[in-house]
Amino acid sequence: MIYRHFAQVYDLVMDEAPYGDWIDFFLRKQKKYCPHGKKVLDLACGTGTVTMMLHERGFEVAGADLSEEMLAVAAEKSLEKGYRIPFFAQDMTAMEDIGRFDIVVIFCDSLNYLREKGDVAKAFANVRRLLNDGGLFLFDVHSLYKVNRWYPGKTFAYNGEEVSYIWNCFQGVEENSVEHELTFFVRDGEGELYRRFDEIHLQRTFPPSEYGRMLEEAGFVVLDMEGDFGGEVKEESERIFFTAKREG
Repeated sequence: MIYRHFAQVYDLVMDEAPYGDWIDFFLRKQKKYCPHGKKVLDLACGTGTVTMMLHERGFEVAGADLSEEMLAVAAEKSLEKGYRIPFFAQDMTAMEDIGRFDIVVIFCDSLNYLREKGDVAKAFANVRRLLNDGGLFLFDVHSLYKVNRWYPGKTFAYNGEEVSYIWNCFQGVEENSVEHELTFFVRDGEGELYRRFDEIHLQRTFPPSEYGRMLEEAGFVVLDMEGDFGGEVKEESERIFFTAKREG
């Protein structure tokens, strides 16, 4: 999925996202499994919020995303803060050589935009190629519960001065998938007119055991798996977090 108009309002929609919890998860795993790892790739970085939070904690960070619109927002935010973070336009299923890293992360359920197992396998193979020996791979995905039982039928809405939106969720056609139907109204300049744009985002997830199998086939060792930023995976966990290590 390439975010187009959504890039303009992504940070607003994600304003209440628990970014601090993702950072805490990262720091726990980095300290436990890769304490000397400093070079980090934030893959599917979006507008670069996590990228910059890791930079502020002393890591040598790069960001990569499929959407040039998202990267433009990330670069602007980075420059406003005076950071010199490299950002790359990259498809995680067909990545070019952009260097080697100690840790690669794919956070905020970005991996769920890959709706075919073959594409997930390609992404895992590319991550392995970009990691140094013994490097760490951290990511989270929506659980089966969230995609099949929590999302369908939900509506989220926001009414602001500059931007308003309606976000409807439906069960997807594919097994274990969800369709996000988004309608935005963005204020046009200083007047009272608003521009409307619509986007449909499709996400799909797979059983945790399937992600584990694909990781092992790609040359990773699964170190641990957690539910909802910590603790054991339960039936009603909404996110599943994986920690994997590159073998050899």
